[in-house]
Amino acid sequence: MGEVLTNYPVVSAFVMTIRLAVFSTLGALLIGTVLAIFRLSPVGLLRGLGALYVNTVRNTPLTLIVVFTMLGAHSNLGIRVADSIVETTFRWGVIALATYHAAFVCEALRSGVNTIPVGQAEAARSLGLSFSQNLRHVVLPQAFRGAIVPLGNTIIALVKNTTVVAVIGVAEIAYLTATVMENDPGLILPLFLVVALGFVILTVPLGLATTHFGRRLAVQR
Repeated sequence: MGEVLTNYPVVSAFVMTIRLAVFSTLGALLIGTVLAIFRLSPVGLLRGLGALYVNTVRNTPLTLIVVFTMLGAHSNLGIRVADSIVETTFRWGVIALATYHAAFVCEALRSGVNTIPVGQAEAARSLGLSFSQNLRHVVLPQAFRGAIVPLGNTIIALVKNTTVVAVIGVAEIAYLTATVMENDPGLILPLFLVVALGFVILTVPLGLATTHFGRRLAVQR
């Protein structure tokens, strides 16, 4: 393992993985919340758009979405998100990961909404709260609390799925692994051990935090 850490930028590759995970998580939470609002909307068109997005994206391979961002949006459509190629691949990787996992965030929030008694929303309407006020003050705060566990599982899956963006050249840990396999096959086993240990360090605390806050913040009935 020492040779791997000495000869290859393992730490910087994991830093890139963490950056991908953080920015993609923020994007997925934002987009997923908007989608959840669409799916809860009294407007049929918005509900249909939300359902179409979720059903389409959830049934599309993540690799296909990642490849489309570079070959489709960047190369063919000419959409530019950065000046340098390094930053371009990073940003498209974030967009692809956030776009894909937003569908799962949406469904996690919908499961959280299902934990809220119908009477609470009806009581809010009887008090004169509008749909947006009802969402902001009654539904979404409880939905997030009720969806902590599925949201945590989605974030853990996102962290592991950051390896997929290696296909567009993002210099994260999977990209480094492919480089080592090509240039120095004798280090494959120790590198795999380092990568496995790194992902355990990243995901186990997330799992423990999810369990802890899921129990602590659960809405008492």
